[in-house]
Amino acid sequence: MRYWVDSADAARDAVESDGVETHALFGAARGCDVFEQRVLRFVGSGGERRDDERDEVLYVLEGSGTATVGRELYELEPGVGIFVAARTPWRVEASEGLQLLSVLVNDPEPADRPHAVVRGAPRGKATAGRSFTLLATPDAGCASVTQFIGHIPVGRAPDHFHTYDEVIWVLRGEGELHIDGEVAPLRPGSCIHLPKTLVHCLENFGPGEMDVLGVFRPAGSPAEAYYPDGTLAQVPDY
Repeated sequence: MRYWVDSADAARDAVESDGVETHALFGAARGCDVFEQRVLRFVGSGGERRDDERDEVLYVLEGSGTATVGRELYELEPGVGIFVAARTPWRVEASEGLQLLSVLVNDPEPADRPHAVVRGAPRGKATAGRSFTLLATPDAGCASVTQFIGHIPVGRAPDHFHTYDEVIWVLRGEGELHIDGEVAPLRPGSCIHLPKTLVHCLENFGPGEMDVLGVFRPAGSPAEAYYPDGTLAQVPDY
């Protein structure tokens, strides 16, 4: 399936430079022109990093360390989200096994601030019993995208689509991705690209919640979804 990739396959083609292994996932080569999604594995203390053209949103998948963004020092641990605006320098001091999921944002909107480090907020409600936790958003100064963790209960949601482009990383749980009669397995490290208006659904086999890390553009609410006939999916009142 063109919209799915297993990060374990990408790991075999890692590129190492300046103490960082880069595992390419979705980007222009895979039909994703809005984002470049990759895993950064720090095998030492990386040098200064800076992108003068693109914003970057990051998430700590595992390991620990510190990040200096601009002139601010932050502790890194799993679950931390980071927004770095274009032209903002940053560097990492890795303690052990530090892996970051990076999403570069092409042609970003002007940012309200040069960077932000976020640790999540109270859950919001979405359709089909789903909920979400926001990370980097316009409220944090990240004007171009919304970064969030989606919490998916056991079962399969109705087919639906969004009006934004999205890349996803499965953090926890197992299930299947359904698109146009095709099925792909989902497990930790599975990656998905959902172009806007692509009808899809994620199924969680259980027994617990499936957690996914999503980044989408234009920024907005993860709860916004439409059924295939174009009607707005309703958020449950609970």
